[in-house]
Amino acid sequence: MIIGCPKEIKPQEFRVGMTPNAAREAVAHGHEVLIETQAGTGAGFEDSDYVEAGATIAATAADVFERAEMIVKVKEPQAVERAMLREGQVLFTYLHLAPDPEQTRDLLASGATCIAYETVTDDRGGLPLLAPMSEVAGRLAPQVGAWTLQKANGGRGVLMGGVPGLGPARVVVIGGGVVGTHAARIAAGMGADVTVLDRSLPRLRYLDDVFSGQFRTSYASAGNTIELACAADMIIGAVLIPGAEAPKLISRAQLSDLKPGAALVDVAIDQGGCFETSRATTHQDPIYDVDGIMHYCVANMPGAVARTSTIALGNATMPFMLALADKGWKQACQDDPHLLNGLNVHDGKLTYYAVGKALGLDVVSPSLIVKG
Repeated sequence: MIIGCPKEIKPQEFRVGMTPNAAREAVAHGHEVLIETQAGTGAGFEDSDYVEAGATIAATAADVFERAEMIVKVKEPQAVERAMLREGQVLFTYLHLAPDPEQTRDLLASGATCIAYETVTDDRGGLPLLAPMSEVAGRLAPQVGAWTLQKANGGRGVLMGGVPGLGPARVVVIGGGVVGTHAARIAAGMGADVTVLDRSLPRLRYLDDVFSGQFRTSYASAGNTIELACAADMIIGAVLIPGAEAPKLISRAQLSDLKPGAALVDVAIDQGGCFETSRATTHQDPIYDVDGIMHYCVANMPGAVARTSTIALGNATMPFMLALADKGWKQACQDDPHLLNGLNVHDGKLTYYAVGKALGLDVVSPSLIVKG
C-alpha cells in the first residue's frame, strides 16, 4: 500500500501523523511511504530522518493525496484537504465529527473510508488512540489553567500552591477519566486543593483508593457540580462521551455565580466543549473573557508539546496503521472489532451511531459495511 502523510495545516498544529520510526516499520512491511516535505519539522523530525527510514519526500500535499491509498494524519482534515480526498481512499486520523456537520458532509461526499482514532476501542472498554493525547491534554490543563489565572491574562491572580499563611487555589475537575485523572494529579502536584467529579461510583471508588490524600472525589450531580464550581478558582472540563458531542455542564447564566476571574479550561472542546460559552481557540490566541470568566479552549492542546505528543500518538496508532496497510481496511476491520468501531464514514455512508444522533443523519451499521 502507498501510505501518505501530509503536513498538518490547522493553525499552530505542530504534530505529524507519522514518525520516522512508523515510516520505517511500514517500509519494512513492504509498503511505500510518502511524507510531505517539512511535515515533521514542528515535532523535531527533518526530511532526512524520513529518507533514512526509507520514505519518499513529496513536494506538496496535493502530491501526497493524489498518490496515497491511505492518508495518515493527526487532526481532522481541513476543507482544502477534504477536497482532495477521493472514493476508495482510506483516511486514518482524529475526526471528531459530532460537533462538525460541515466536515461530516464533505467526508460523506468524498466517497472515502474514514477511520477515527477517537472511536477505536480496546478489550477493557478504553480508547487506546485517544488515551495518549488525553494523558497529554490532562497534564497540560492545570499548567495552562495556572497561566490563565495570572492577573495579566485576566485571571484572578491566584497562585496554584498558595504560600505559607495563605491557602492554595481551588481546582474542580469535571470528569474522572484519563484526562481528569492526569489533570487532578498534576494540579495536586502543583499544590492546589483539587476535587474530581464523576457520575460513576466505581470510578470514584477507584480514584479514592489509588489517589487517596492527593485529591478528593465527589459525585457529579448538577447541584453538586455548580456548588463546587462556584467555590473554585479553576474548573477543568474533562468529560467524554465517545464519538458524541460533549454535554454542557455550566451554562452562561451560571457564569455570574462563579468567582470573578476564574479560569475555565475546556479539554472537551474537540467534541463541542462542555461549557455553554466555550468556543474553539488557538495557541496563538488561547483565552477569552465571557462575563468576567476566563476561558481556555484550545482545540489541539497536545500540539503545544508536539514532539512528546507525536511520539506518544505514533506508538499507539502504529499497530492499527500497519494492520490497515497489510490487510486492507475491510479485512483489518473484520479481524478486529475494536478497529471496526473506528469506522465513521464509508463510501458516502455514515457508520457511527453517536455522530448520526448528534447531527440527525441516518447511520448504516459498520458490520454490514464490512460484510458487504
